[in-house]
Amino acid sequence: MAVRTGERRLQILQTLAEMLETPKGEKITTAALAARLECSEAALYRHFASKAQMFEGLIEFIEQSLFGVINQITSEETRGFKQVELIIGLLLSFAQRNRGMTRVLMGDALTNENERLQLRINVLLDKVEAATKQALRIAATQEDLKPDADFGALANLLRCYVVGRWEQYARSGFSRDPLAQWQQQWPMLYFACLSQSGEPGR
Repeated sequence: MAVRTGERRLQILQTLAEMLETPKGEKITTAALAARLECSEAALYRHFASKAQMFEGLIEFIEQSLFGVINQITSEETRGFKQVELIIGLLLSFAQRNRGMTRVLMGDALTNENERLQLRINVLLDKVEAATKQALRIAATQEDLKPDADFGALANLLRCYVVGRWEQYARSGFSRDPLAQWQQQWPMLYFACLSQSGEPGR
């Protein structure tokens, strides 16, 4: 029975994501992908115009997965700081469950690929940072954070924390769990946010 086009596209993306999970992080070629799928390279190009389009498919999956949950968090959770905690926890757990996607998020898998792919990841991460910044603003309206706090700097700090955990996970051959010590580190980040209210020593 012939595989439907949509199912075949998904199979190609799933296989690409699995190949990205190799700790050594070798460059993936369409020839290697075709061999894994036991098909010809021409068969791949019947579903995707280029390898860049395959990576775009992975990025779309990441974006839909993350923002589907982020939108749920921001609509159901009223406390700003709880939103921040849940968003960061989501980003770390997503990496834990999707090793190959982690390499896409941190750009490692996009080296020497079309530059528009890294730009798309940058935009995605900017959107995550903006969602975190909005949650911090909500925390300030609830008097959990001082109104003169630098929300942009705090959101960027939290983004850098997440990206650092992703990189540690990937660089360790996926042995350093991104959720390790999260329960201990969130209170540290929380109090760092609370202490940010203008110039140090105020």
